[in-house]
This record gives sequence, C-alpha cells and structure tokens, in this order.
Amino acid sequence: MSGINRINRTNRTNRIVRVDRRLVVAGLLGGAASACGVALTATSGWLVVRADERPQIMLLLTAVVAVRTFGLGRPVFRYLERLRSHDAALADLARRRAETYARLVPLTPARLGRRGRADLLTGVVDDLTDVTEAPVRVTVPLLGALAAGVLASVLTAALEPAAGLVLVAMLLACAALVPLGHRLEAASQDEVLQARAEVARVAHLATRHADELRAVGGERTAAQWLRDAHGTLRRVVVRQARGRGLVTGAVLLVTAAGTVGCALVAAASDVPPPVQALLVLTPVATGEALGVLADAVRALARSRAAERRLDAVLDQAPAVRDADAADAAAGDVLAGARRAPRLELRGVTASWTAGRTHLGPVDLVIEPGEHVALVGANGSGKSTLLAVLARHLDPVRGRYLVDGRDVAELPAAAVRSLVAVVDDEPHVFATTLRENLRLARRPDEPAPEDEQLLLALRSAGLGDWVAGLTGGLDTRLGTSGHGISGGERTRLAIARALLSERPVLLLDEPGAHLDHPTARAVLADLMSAAAGRTVVLVSHHGTGVDLAGRVVELDRPTTREKVAAHA
Repeated sequence: MSGINRINRTNRTNRIVRVDRRLVVAGLLGGAASACGVALTATSGWLVVRADERPQIMLLLTAVVAVRTFGLGRPVFRYLERLRSHDAALADLARRRAETYARLVPLTPARLGRRGRADLLTGVVDDLTDVTEAPVRVTVPLLGALAAGVLASVLTAALEPAAGLVLVAMLLACAALVPLGHRLEAASQDEVLQARAEVARVAHLATRHADELRAVGGERTAAQWLRDAHGTLRRVVVRQARGRGLVTGAVLLVTAAGTVGCALVAAASDVPPPVQALLVLTPVATGEALGVLADAVRALARSRAAERRLDAVLDQAPAVRDADAADAAAGDVLAGARRAPRLELRGVTASWTAGRTHLGPVDLVIEPGEHVALVGANGSGKSTLLAVLARHLDPVRGRYLVDGRDVAELPAAAVRSLVAVVDDEPHVFATTLRENLRLARRPDEPAPEDEQLLLALRSAGLGDWVAGLTGGLDTRLGTSGHGISGGERTRLAIARALLSERPVLLLDEPGAHLDHPTARAVLADLMSAAAGRTVVLVSHHGTGVDLAGRVVELDRPTTREKVAAHA
C-alpha cells in the first residue's frame, strides 16, 4: 500500500507541470503573442528612426503594415492562448475534483472528523485549485517566454550575430533565475499556506459562533484572534514577497544589461541607424516577455506546497475496511430489508488515532426497535461508539455484528444505508429548504412529496418555524438566504433523519443548541415519530434520557447498563 501511495504521489506531482497537447498549443499561442509584442516594439523603433530620415512614403508601407499586424496579432493570439489554456485547466479541475472527492469518501469521517472544517475546506478547495491552475500559470507562461525569446534571438542574430549572442546570454541568465526563485518561494510557502488556513479557521470559528461570543462578551477577543491570524499571514507573505521581488529585480537588471550590450554591439557595427534602433529595443521587449518568470515560479512553489497538503489528507489509510466483492450479495440483502436489525458489540475497542484507546472494551446488544440512551463522562467514548455503530470507524479489537453477521464481512455502504446520523454540528447547505430535506433520500429513491417534508418538519419541532417562512419549502437557507440558528439547524437534521426512513437513528447530543424544555419536547416528538426504529441517543447533559427504554452508562474500561424510568 505504501508503494502504491508513493507512486500516486509521484504521478500527482508530475501532473503539476505536465505537458499535454492542449497546453503545448496554448504555450505556442502565448509565445506567438509575446513574439508579436517584441516585434511590435522593435518594428516601431525601426519605423520611427527610418521615418526621421524622410524617405519616400512607399518605403515605409511595409513597416506600417507590420506594426498594425503585430499590434492586432498580440491580443488575438493572447485570447486564443487563454481560451485553450483555461479550457484545459477547467476540464482538469472538474476531473481532479471528482477524483479527490471520491478519495475523500472512504476517509469520512474518521480520518477527517478531527480536522477543522475550515482547514479541510481550505485544503480541498483552495489547494486543489492551486494544483490544477499550475499548468496555466507555470507551463504555458514558460513555454510562451521560451518561444518568444528563442524567436527574438534567431531574428536578431540574422541581423547582427553578436546581438543575437547577447540575447542568448540574457535568456540563459533568466533561466538560471528560475531555480533560485523557486527555492526562495518554496522556503516559506508552507508557512504561507498554514497561515492562510489559520485565518480561515479563526474566521469560521468567529462567524459560526457569533451569537455565543456576543452572549459572553467575547467579540473583542475573537476580533483579536482574527487580527493576530492576519498579522501572521501578512508577515510570512511579506517575507516571501522579498524573494519574489529579488527575482523580479534580477530580471530587470538582466534586461538592462542585455539592452546595454545590444546598444554597444549596434554602435560598433556598420548597420543602418533604423536597424540599430531595432537591436536596442529588442532586448527591452524580450525582457517584458520574460517578466512572467517570477509569477510562474511563485505558482509552481505554491502548487507544490498545496500538493503536499492534499497528500497529507488523501494518503491516509481509511478507518473502515470494505468487504470483498464476494460479500456484496449479503450486503444487498441487508440493505434491501429496510428493517431495524439487531446490533451487537462483543468486546469492542476503538480508536481514532494509533496508540490510544477511545472506547471499550464494550459488550452491548441493541434489539430491533429499541430506544437506548448512552451517558457517561466526557471521554468515555459515547461519540466513538456511535461512529462504530454507523460503520464510520472499525473496531481495533472485538466484533460488531448486524443481524448476526460481522460487519467486516459486509460492504460498508450496506451497513451505512441502514443508519441515519444526527451529529452535534449538522450542516445546512446554501439552497432551499426543500432541497436540504431531499438530501435525506438517495438519488435512486423516489423524491418525497411536500406533505412528507412538512410532516418530518413538524415531527422535529419546526412546524411553526416553517409556517412563518414567506417562501415555505422554497425558502433559501444559509448564504444569501434565510438565517438559521444552531437549534433550528439541529432540528432540520432530525427532520432529514426521519425523512430518510432508515431503520436506525444515531443521535449525538441533538439538544446541544436548544434550551432544556425545547430539547425535551423535540426529543419526545422524535421518539414518538421513530416508533419501530432503533434509536441510540448520546446525551452529555441528561436531556431526554428518561424518554429512552434503556440507559447505557459508559466508562473505562467496562460498560454498565441501567434501565431508565419511563416518563
């Protein structure tokens, strides 16, 4: 497995600066655009000096037409280059996103749950964008600069060989600056990405918990956290910019030296004054074309660092071992039953990270349709037990049985299809209320009717809330839409779980964002609506425990059971 991961990392790194046909064509088009710019400057210089000699106008027509042609050719070729390169980049981005998300699915949530959402979002979205944009920002500009520089050197050498050698030396000097610039950029690129991720994390934390911070008077403290994060980002960006500025300045100095060299060659030669002007202006225009090197090197260093961050996430071993294809038939039977199964844990221990036990050993049997509450001190493994039941985390030792079958012999998707999970931080998507609820059903299942949606909302305690929405089920939630509180978000997640019609409901402190009376009322409605389904409720504060038929108290290293008094 480690060998495969190394091969995958090598392949992905090579793709950062990969050269395919579309990018080669785009680079050549970019080179044509840059060459038109060089030719426009050089020909204009020749035309101005030649016109000062007051020749017959017919002798200038060719140069006039050439100036117009180069002036029109530069934007046309640049447009075609952008069209080709961006088409290739966007196609690659779509493909890479699909591949990345497919690789993230087996890691969810055990290998990702301990990461901050903002940090994960930065890694998957921003870093992936940096990687896929690298060919456009690195390969195409370098090919374009190389093509323009070589063409300028050849044409200049045809007029004056010594001037052509000066341009060749100028190109070699700029080429030597590329590894130097990459080294300076890469030295602090990891720090830049870490600082950027910290800004995103603090901003996410402050905005998500704005109401709680306001309630305890913590706005100034949160604002100071954000200022500190931005200050760190500013310092590392400024330090990195010094290297980029050094490379940019070095390119300008090389251009100046090349211009002086060509001027000396032109002065010592016997070429006419218009040609001398052309020789002097050619390195100036070529230096402008080579000015993309600093940005290209920056993009290369940034994409390499982003690739390493992606590797750190994607190269993790999944926390769940999926069953072989031979066991798929048993999984299909289990998933197709759509009834509450018998769940059994035998001597189960589980861990989120190597070298530490977060649960167990636990022996527990949950009969079909039973409502069980899990209680215990913080760190006793309540949420970890839910992750094991949901098949989000495999036991380190012991066995987890579903209807008498070891889950290690069943496809993970088959077990997960029986379970609906409501965690303590449910997510609401920036779309309509109807679409947020329809996510509870799989694409191959019939879409629920509006009456079913409204019934699920009422069962979750959101009947009055949805009645007050001006757009009803078509109200847009989240960004640029209707605001939703933490309690409403939790109840919406409960409605989704009920609407999923899955026979097992796992609830991780669903009343965390609700006051005690409201939380108890919501849980009472939920228990009533979930009659016939298996419900496992984790409660850190005891809310709703008396509504369960059985209470399981967790501590380490044993599990004790208590029978709850019914309300």
